[in-house]
Amino acid sequence: MVGPVITWLAPELRGPGVPEVMEAMALSEGRIRGRVVLLKTAVTALMISAGGSLGREGPIVQIGSSIGSTITSLFHLSTEQRRLAVACGAAAGIAATFQAPMAGTLFVVEILLFDLEVVSLSNIVIAAVTGTLISRPFLHEISIFTIPEFSLNHSAELGLYLGLGLMAGFLSLLLMLAVFSLPRLYERLRVPAWLTPACGGLLVGCVGLVMPRALGVGYESINDALAGDLSLSLVLFILFWKLLATGFSLGSGMSGGIFAPSLVLGAMLGSCVGYLAQVIWPEQAIFPAYYALIGMGAVVSGTTLAPITAILTIFELTYSYQVILPLMVACIASLLVVRFFHGYSIYETKLHLRGVHIVRGHDVNLLRSMWVADYMDREFQTIAEGTKLSEVIAQVERSLFPHFLVLDTGGLLTGILTLRDLKGIMAHPEQLQSDMCAADFMSRDLVTVNEHDDMERVFHLFAEHPYTLMPVVRANNRRKAVGVIREASLVTAYGEHVLKQDLHS
Repeated sequence: MVGPVITWLAPELRGPGVPEVMEAMALSEGRIRGRVVLLKTAVTALMISAGGSLGREGPIVQIGSSIGSTITSLFHLSTEQRRLAVACGAAAGIAATFQAPMAGTLFVVEILLFDLEVVSLSNIVIAAVTGTLISRPFLHEISIFTIPEFSLNHSAELGLYLGLGLMAGFLSLLLMLAVFSLPRLYERLRVPAWLTPACGGLLVGCVGLVMPRALGVGYESINDALAGDLSLSLVLFILFWKLLATGFSLGSGMSGGIFAPSLVLGAMLGSCVGYLAQVIWPEQAIFPAYYALIGMGAVVSGTTLAPITAILTIFELTYSYQVILPLMVACIASLLVVRFFHGYSIYETKLHLRGVHIVRGHDVNLLRSMWVADYMDREFQTIAEGTKLSEVIAQVERSLFPHFLVLDTGGLLTGILTLRDLKGIMAHPEQLQSDMCAADFMSRDLVTVNEHDDMERVFHLFAEHPYTLMPVVRANNRRKAVGVIREASLVTAYGEHVLKQDLHS
């Protein structure tokens, strides 16, 4: 039933929904179609009730954002007000789901990459608190999880929590691999897009025959882990099959979130580490339930790369200050592992696979429509590679430029000379020789761009190399300098481009 709906009626329903909100904020001025509210609700409910290993948190973010966007469209409000309403809807949805207004607020800041102002923050907080209060009567004020009374019994346990965080990082990477490998397989097998959720359902159903606990949201398994009612063997089985079921569900394009599966996987991993810690350190009172709680936050931090959101979510579930330090250790460790080995959250990865690159709420792809020739400086200082040291110093004193392009006798680029190079040679007067020239101390390690390159390439080159200026050369002659491009020019040009779009909208 779901396959045709998400293929032909609303393709944006496919997957968690959070990447689509990020994309709408960056590319569509916060516009999200109103049909998303009803269709996302119905489709996600069908998927979860049918046993899909999915969460409701990602969909409620998209639903709340769609409500905000629809309301602002009805009242013909400005683009900035629409973006703010989208952020408020997302925060209210997360806050209502977990009864955690602070986590809802930080979710918007960390994951949606919303450009915050003080006024915006107050609106988002109000929306998150309101969502929490409105949802309480419907939830009968019953907490989702039964949380144990947490305590840090020994400071040396922080080392165990650090190890848990590192393992959570690798588990997050494994989860992303499982989620994004299946679509490639479908492409190779040429499975139609409308049929992939059915294929995923078949795979998840097979998993359910072996491990029924792997189906659905999985909150029951979390509560059992937090109560210490699961054996080590059962925890390991749930961990393995839940990972597969989540990969099959999200990888097949089912509508549902990654937050809840991350919590389940984190709880199972934490329980495993807790049981292992009991064997390693039998004289210390170690409770696997504590490690399950910290593991929940650690895996969420690894998959979303939002450690503050993960920490505050668990804190607002426990309201125990003792949980903060172990959470910080585990969540930051998990984050660092994913950053080092992959670099992107599961939401950013989905966007990157579609060619969308987001930086602080704006699309980096805007740089692809900006060309070096339009933003380079055509006035630049040159110096011949045979210029004597004394003349180089004299030219530096007369020039307003801190950089010099060094040219050979044919006028072709051979290097670049900066004040840093000059300082380096002057710092060792004993090495100075009367016949020294610019070629002896210039930098030959050149990184150049040509005048027809786009500014995205320039952006990546500045990110990869410690330079603030790069020579611009002709496309048909890599040694003929026609200008220079400065890092400051890149930032200014991008800012002006974004400002023009905002003014135009």
